[in-house]
Amino acid sequence: MTGKRIFVLNGHPAAESLTGSVAQSYADAARKSGHDVRVVNLHDLEFDPDYGFGGYVNQKPLEPDLEAVLADIEWSEHVVVATPMWWGGLPAKLKGLFDRALLPGRTFDTRNTTKLGLPAPLLTGRTGRVLLLSDTPGWFFRLFYRNAMIVQIRQQILEFVGIKPVKVTQFNGASHPKPGRVDRWIKQAAKAGAQAS
Repeated sequence: MTGKRIFVLNGHPAAESLTGSVAQSYADAARKSGHDVRVVNLHDLEFDPDYGFGGYVNQKPLEPDLEAVLADIEWSEHVVVATPMWWGGLPAKLKGLFDRALLPGRTFDTRNTTKLGLPAPLLTGRTGRVLLLSDTPGWFFRLFYRNAMIVQIRQQILEFVGIKPVKVTQFNGASHPKPGRVDRWIKQAAKAGAQAS
C-alpha cells in the first residue's frame, strides 16, 4: 500500500481528553503503517474564533496558526477530524476554526457553481474521516436528532469544500464509558489509521 499524506486535527479544546487519545491512536497507527502524518491539537492553536465582520468583503487576516492548518489541509490527501459533540454541535473553538479558515477563494469558489448551484469546492482530491465522541446513544442520535451534527461536519463543512467521501465513526457514551469500551475505541481508531481510511 502506498503511503498517504494524512492530516489529523484533534478538535477538543482541552489539553487532555478522550477525543485527543482517539486522534493520537489513529495518527500513531497511520505512521507505523508508513503514512506521512501531521497532527494538530486545537488546544495549541491561538486565533480569534469570532468571524467578526460577518461578510466576505472585509475579512480578518488569518493568524499564523490558521494559515498553518490550511497549509496542512492543502498538503494532505486524507483529513481526519476528531471531535466531541457539545450541546448537539461542535465545540465553539473548533467551529470558530472552520468559520475563520474555510473561506472563499481558498476553500470554495462563490463565482463558480456546481450543477446544484452551490459554490465550487476547491479542496477536491482529498478523503476524510470524522471520529465523533458523544454521550448520546447512536439510535437516539439517528432517530431524534436525525444525525444533525454528522450532516453538519460531513456534508456542510468537509464535503462542501471538496473533502469526500467522508466516513464517520461514532463513539457513544463517552463521559462514562463502560469497562473495556475505551480500549475498543482506541483499537478501532488505530485500525482506521493503519488503513488510512
